[in-house]
Amino acid sequence: MPHARTARPAGECKIPSILAIDDDRSTLYLVQKTFEDTAIEVRVASTAKQGLEMISENAPDAILLDVMLPDMSSSESFQKIKALDSRLPVIFITAGGTSDTAIEAVKSGAYDYLLKPLDMERLRELVSQAVEMRRRMNVPVRLPDKLTGTVDEESPELDDQMIGRSQPMLEVYKSIGRVAAQDVTVLIRGESGTGKELVARAIYQHSSRSRAPFLAVNCAAIPDALLESELFGHEKGSFTGADRQRIGKFEQCSGGTIFLDEVGDMSPLVQGKLLRLLQEQRFERVGGNETIQTDVRIIAATHRDLEGMSNAGKFRSDLYYRLNGFTIAIPPLRDRGDDIVVLLNTFMDVYGRQFGKNLQGIAPEVVKLLVEYPWPGNIREMQCAVRRALLQTNGPVLLAESLPQEIRTGFRQCANASSSAEDLAGIERLIDVRLMTETKDLYAETLAAMERCLLTRVLTYSQGNQSQASRILGITRGSLRNKIHAHKIHIGNVVRQEDEPAEELEGALS
Repeated sequence: MPHARTARPAGECKIPSILAIDDDRSTLYLVQKTFEDTAIEVRVASTAKQGLEMISENAPDAILLDVMLPDMSSSESFQKIKALDSRLPVIFITAGGTSDTAIEAVKSGAYDYLLKPLDMERLRELVSQAVEMRRRMNVPVRLPDKLTGTVDEESPELDDQMIGRSQPMLEVYKSIGRVAAQDVTVLIRGESGTGKELVARAIYQHSSRSRAPFLAVNCAAIPDALLESELFGHEKGSFTGADRQRIGKFEQCSGGTIFLDEVGDMSPLVQGKLLRLLQEQRFERVGGNETIQTDVRIIAATHRDLEGMSNAGKFRSDLYYRLNGFTIAIPPLRDRGDDIVVLLNTFMDVYGRQFGKNLQGIAPEVVKLLVEYPWPGNIREMQCAVRRALLQTNGPVLLAESLPQEIRTGFRQCANASSSAEDLAGIERLIDVRLMTETKDLYAETLAAMERCLLTRVLTYSQGNQSQASRILGITRGSLRNKIHAHKIHIGNVVRQEDEPAEELEGALS
């Protein structure tokens, strides 16, 4: 039976909920049983009329809708649900003999369908995906108020806020404003952990397609053999295991926006089909002959050097040019200056309240270590580091000994140096960002970035041994020391030879 939702204090996270509409009590019981040990709240209704009333009153995050209800056809009930909330994910429940109805509903905008008897594992997986899609569409991405970099104190969800006031981030905010209303393809470039999906969601939410679906697909997380089916769908019997027709994301999301994360990981076959879709907005399902027309906006993201991959024949150059209708380069955290301190204060405040820590301040050496650390994992790594530090803190002040070891030693800058292709991509992103800021010193900035990359790579190879590194570089140890200081390269766990005095090593630490 349906039950009322209890009121929640302002600012508290909303518990995700689903509504199951089915006149079969055993199905409703199974749905409730499937989610009884999860954070998803389940409500039930036995008629379409009752379900529509509950949608109006309680605004669930996803719907499970039986195709055979006693008081209304599935088509009519689906249209009424969409009239109440056009972005509400609807998953049809159908017996095998009536699956055509569900398939047609998916073509018309339903999220997916499930066959009876329900598979509990598949039910849980599909509902979780639908609830997450709902969150991405409905929870607004909060940009800093008037570009001051201040956080929204009313929102407990840091993952839905863009925080920062550095010049490179101001350019990102401006770029979102410029391109959101323009129905063009966008390519978001940036290292892992910089917030590429957050930028994609902000573009979607400020676009003319904001009332239509938003779907995100991580191309690197799906095997090549399945990615084509995930995006374009497949026909029953088209390959081993294809026991029913599948509607792909491009068909399902017609009228909306698709975010293709890590697009550089696509296989050549999928790249070719994506190119045709961008050119003609048409495609065929795997194993099918029917040409399907769609209307989607594509926002793609990558941390890879697509230009270099195109030149090497690893990524289609014609697809790259199509995807690159408008580029937004997200700067790595290490290039965001004072934003590191802004983020630190924000994370301290939010996680301090979350963990019940009454912190009064931050030790100066903590700020120094965090500013000098290179943050290879960017904002995602910093969030994790601050959470871990707070859990280790018992006093009123955050001290350096509470920080993770890799931040205290700083050796990860060398130990986790990126590949040559990623280094080159990082320098190219720096150039892109500086061009947008109309810099007057790009030559010196680029040379400095290349020198820092070279020094880091050689010091990694020599395990921090500066005598060996200086011989490889063909410069004196004094010159190397000066460059280490100038670039604020912090070295820990140094390996030294017998002929290298300890005082010289200490002088090289910054």
